[in-house]
Amino acid sequence: MDVLQRVKQEQIAPVYLLYGTESYFIQNITKYIKSAVLTEESEENLVVYDLQETPIQDVITDAETYPFFGGTKLIMADNPSFLKPKPDKLPFEHDLNALIHYLEQPVDYSVLIFSAPYEKIDERKKVSKVLKQTAVTAECQPIKEYELKSWINNLAGAMRVSIEEEALDMLASELSTNLYQVQNELAKLATFTGGNGVITKDIADHLISHTETGSSLRLVDAVINRDLHRAVSIYKDLEKMKEDPIGLIALLAFQFRTILRVKLMSHKGYTQFQMQKQIGAHPYVIKMASQRMSQFTIQGLEKIIDQLTQTDTAIKQGKMEKELAFELLLYQLIR
Repeated sequence: MDVLQRVKQEQIAPVYLLYGTESYFIQNITKYIKSAVLTEESEENLVVYDLQETPIQDVITDAETYPFFGGTKLIMADNPSFLKPKPDKLPFEHDLNALIHYLEQPVDYSVLIFSAPYEKIDERKKVSKVLKQTAVTAECQPIKEYELKSWINNLAGAMRVSIEEEALDMLASELSTNLYQVQNELAKLATFTGGNGVITKDIADHLISHTETGSSLRLVDAVINRDLHRAVSIYKDLEKMKEDPIGLIALLAFQFRTILRVKLMSHKGYTQFQMQKQIGAHPYVIKMASQRMSQFTIQGLEKIIDQLTQTDTAIKQGKMEKELAFELLLYQLIR
C-alpha cells in the first residue's frame, strides 16, 4: 500500500482519511503514523476522539491549538459517520463547514487521522470531496480470497515462523480474509512454536479458533478414522460455541455430498479446478474431498447422506431430542 510506504519513510501528511472494513490496514497505518509523529517524551500529544460523542468543531479547535509541550500533536477522529450515505442520528450537529475550512488550510503542528470503518463513504457530499482532495486517503478493504495464502505466509514470515503446505491449506480454509483475525491466530501459533519454528497441520488444528466449515471437516476426519471419542469431543466443543445440531448435520451433509460429487466428477475426468468452479466450494474443501473419496464407495456415501437426512427429519419432527440424536448419528456413522 503506497500510503503505508510513505508513512514508513516518515513522509507525514497533515490529514489522513482511512476508510474501509479491514481493521488490520487501518490499525497498521495508524501505528506507523504514531511511531513517526510521537516520541516517548511526547506521548501526551496523542488525543483520541469518537465523533459519535464529540462534535467535529471541537476536534478542529483542538487541532488548531498549539501543543502545550511543543512537538507535533496527533489527533485521531474515529467514526466520522457524516461521511456515510445515511449519517447516524446524534444528539448534536457536526459543523462540517468548520472541517472544510480546516482542510483547506491545515496547521503544520497537528496530524489529524479520520478512521472510518465503513465499506464506503458518500463521495457525492461536499465534505467527502474536499476530504479526498486534501487528505492522504487509504481505502482499507478486505483482501480477496485468492490473496489469503500469500498474506498468511507474509505475516508468518514477519513473525519468523514458517508454515507447512498442509497447514497453510487448512489455515486458508479455516480463516476468513479478515487480516486482523489472521494476525491474531498466527501470533498464537508463533508463540507456541517459538522463533524459527514450523507450524504443522497438527499444531494449527489444535490451536486455532475453528470455523463451522473447518469443524465439519474435522468431524469428517473423525468419521473416516473411526474415532468416536474425537468425533464426540469435536461436537462438544461446537456445542460450547452454541452450534445447533441441525446446523452441524447440514455441514456434515455438505461435506459428504461434496465427497460424493468429487468422486463422480473424477470418474468423468474433471480436474480439481473444474470441480471447484462447478461445486462452488473452497479449493481446500475440494482438495480434501479428493483425498478422502478413495475411502468410500459411491453406495457408502449415499448411505451416509441418507443417515444424515433421516436424523435431520427425526429431529425436525420431534421424534428425538436433537443433542442425543446427533451423538447417536456419530455412533452410527463411525460404526
